[in-house]
Amino acid sequence: MKTTSGEKVFYGINYVILAVAGLLCLLPLMHLASLSLSGKDAVLSGFVVLWPVDWSTESYSLLFKGTPIIQAFTNNVIITVVGVALSMIFTVLAAYPLSRKVFYGRKYLTLAIVFTMLFQGGLIPTYLVIKQMGLIDSYGALWLSALVSTFNMLIMRSFFENIPEELEEAARMDGCGEWKLLLRIILPLSMPMIATIALFYGVQYWNSFFNVMIYVNSPEKLNLTVLIQQMIKSQTLVTDINNLGPEAVVNVTPEGMKAAGVIIMIIPMLIVYPFLQKYFVKGVMIGAIKG
Repeated sequence: MKTTSGEKVFYGINYVILAVAGLLCLLPLMHLASLSLSGKDAVLSGFVVLWPVDWSTESYSLLFKGTPIIQAFTNNVIITVVGVALSMIFTVLAAYPLSRKVFYGRKYLTLAIVFTMLFQGGLIPTYLVIKQMGLIDSYGALWLSALVSTFNMLIMRSFFENIPEELEEAARMDGCGEWKLLLRIILPLSMPMIATIALFYGVQYWNSFFNVMIYVNSPEKLNLTVLIQQMIKSQTLVTDINNLGPEAVVNVTPEGMKAAGVIIMIIPMLIVYPFLQKYFVKGVMIGAIKG
């Protein structure tokens, strides 16, 4: 079909808007990366904009030596890997029964679950429940409080509903029970959706901030997000640099080390996203459209 002049103008405007939006997201990251890789004099003089000046990796080297960022990174990995695994298991176990027409009362249960999107218990009751369960200052509080996202569960339920019933009937004729049907038929066909929801949960757990501030008290259990925030907000980083010796004072600045910390926090998600990108659009579109 031939593209009309109006469509060409529309597409052109879209490309311009998307390009501007992309640059607005990319330029701050480039500036931070440049700060983290530039020499002390260049950072202090304000010459660093989008490209490193007087290339130096001292900020990263001293960040690993003088701060608990390795421990915080390890904590992030533990929180994210275990959290995504638990959330995916419970989201599947909630979405699959609600997608089956033979499940009695599924409409009422769905309405009850959707109700929690609009009205929640609040921070204080949630904190008291977590405290009564003895999960304060443990990662269990983070995993329990964010175990199942109603939005993600509804998308997954819609995806399961779109799987042809003929496949289910054929599997049952071959002797499949519910568990075997779920594990051997439904989940393999749902890889785009599983990858998409896993990415949603991964970003959520990796960037956990408020829940960590509320439920985790021990400094050695803090994740990267909270550690970087403390580095940016407090002035103790200057003292930490001085404690590393005269070499640190000469070669780095607090701004460079803060930028290095932010880059370290962002890089893992930037690495993971391209591998899941091919599933992302397909998973969201199929899971969000019924028919």
